[in-house]
Amino acid sequence: MGMYLDGLSAKYDVDVIYIVPYTEIREMSRMAKNLIVFAPYMDPIYPGRGMGYVLPESIRDAGAKGVIVNHCERPMTLSALKETIERARELDLLSMACADSVAEARAIAQLRPDIICPEPTELVGSGNASDMSYVREVTNEIKQIDNGILVEQSAGITKGEQVYQFIMAGSEGAGAGSGIFNAEDPFAAAEEMIINVKKAKGDMR
Repeated sequence: MGMYLDGLSAKYDVDVIYIVPYTEIREMSRMAKNLIVFAPYMDPIYPGRGMGYVLPESIRDAGAKGVIVNHCERPMTLSALKETIERARELDLLSMACADSVAEARAIAQLRPDIICPEPTELVGSGNASDMSYVREVTNEIKQIDNGILVEQSAGITKGEQVYQFIMAGSEGAGAGSGIFNAEDPFAAAEEMIINVKKAKGDMR
């Protein structure tokens, strides 16, 4: 799937963030010419002691361009999140912070990650996407704090039409995992979503 998405990124001129396991970062970064490869997590530690932790320098040196933080499967305290975003910034790694609620998105926006991914935990992997009132409210709250933070709506997205609607409502992008890999044709589902990013980009001009 990674190299297929790499080709779609070039074909449609759409930025695609691809989150891979740690063991795949180096190879995917080497092979892909267009994907923005992200690590699924890192610890806010420095070189030295740290057995069992994920050193930020290790994912950067493997080729990752960014990191996901505070995913619902790896939640973080605000203090740890702050430290991790700062460590990413020190190493020129992009940070994408997940937020479960409008209140959490508002708090995380104060920490100035590069991207906030608002995804209500109960919708992750459910096949049910956020309603448009949530999309507009959370996007507006984030942009009021820092208009430079990109918003990538996620959780439960299964159709390209949802991607289009979320971007037209103010998000810069949309994310999908199970909505692609559990689809009858994952490759077609991925292309449909990317086509709708391109369509929304054109319609906003």
